[in-house]
Amino acid sequence: MASSNLQKIQGDFKNKDIVSLSQLDDKSVLKLFEKVSLVRELGEKGLPSDLLAGKIVVLLFYEPSSRTRSSFDAATKQLGGQTIVVENPQQFSSVSKGETFEDTIRVFEAYCDAIVLRHPELGSAERAAKTAKFVPIINAGDGAGEHPTQALLDLYTIWDRKKNLSNLKGVMAGDILNGRTVHSLLEGLSFFPGNEVFLLAPEELKLSKSDFEKVKARVKLHEISSIDQIPKDCDFWYWTRVQKERFKSEELYKRVNNRYIVTKEILNKYAGKVTILMHPLPRVGEILEEVDSDPRAVYLSSQIRSGMYVRMALLAMILGKL
Repeated sequence: MASSNLQKIQGDFKNKDIVSLSQLDDKSVLKLFEKVSLVRELGEKGLPSDLLAGKIVVLLFYEPSSRTRSSFDAATKQLGGQTIVVENPQQFSSVSKGETFEDTIRVFEAYCDAIVLRHPELGSAERAAKTAKFVPIINAGDGAGEHPTQALLDLYTIWDRKKNLSNLKGVMAGDILNGRTVHSLLEGLSFFPGNEVFLLAPEELKLSKSDFEKVKARVKLHEISSIDQIPKDCDFWYWTRVQKERFKSEELYKRVNNRYIVTKEILNKYAGKVTILMHPLPRVGEILEEVDSDPRAVYLSSQIRSGMYVRMALLAMILGKL
């Protein structure tokens, strides 16, 4: 989990880097959600806006992305701003000539008002934030570290259904060790009292001992190893894929991949009637397509749409327009 030396938000997002969810607190999260309600109608109805007119956001993605990159792109444009999209800079920019990471950040900050960064190395977003002197850095995923904006949209998805983020019971399943979305969501849930989470993972993919100790003082954690240990009154299920790119060999990956698969039968047997089934996507076989039509499955509907709404509000707040 990220450094504690990062600048705290304390309800004021203007010109702030968003590197780790630990920069936020309960009041900051709820203040963001208030602003989401102001921009959500724009996204839902496709209404024109000039809120970010004249603003340019660089999307600097060293790793592949569909939803995060596209939703930041759409969020900026929905509010009247523009984007510079840089994918695979290690192949298609001066990085291929040996330009350092820090110099790449310095170059792109000269062209824009904010940089959204995805990078495979843990701590890369914090390095970028220390390097950039003129524009804020938004962490769109740093290796197995964090993905704070994904956690914010996940929290918003739960809040939008439950109208509450306290005293929740949930399960997180899959790659708990490497899942940066899991790490950030646990951090977010820790801001609110009384939350309880069951961590379903193979032995090899359990939350690290250090992260477990950090979180358990604020969220009641249980480690489980089979689906039949999931309580039937959970408010949410948060399923994740096993991250093949974090494994040193195909053999190790195959040993743990798709240990837990959600089927219609599993959902009906172990989930409650008002449980919501979430997934940060992409899925790689851990939720069968037969589940997609279930009203409890929100990963391809409200959860994915929440990504654009939350990022619209976040960009507008960081750039001082909301």
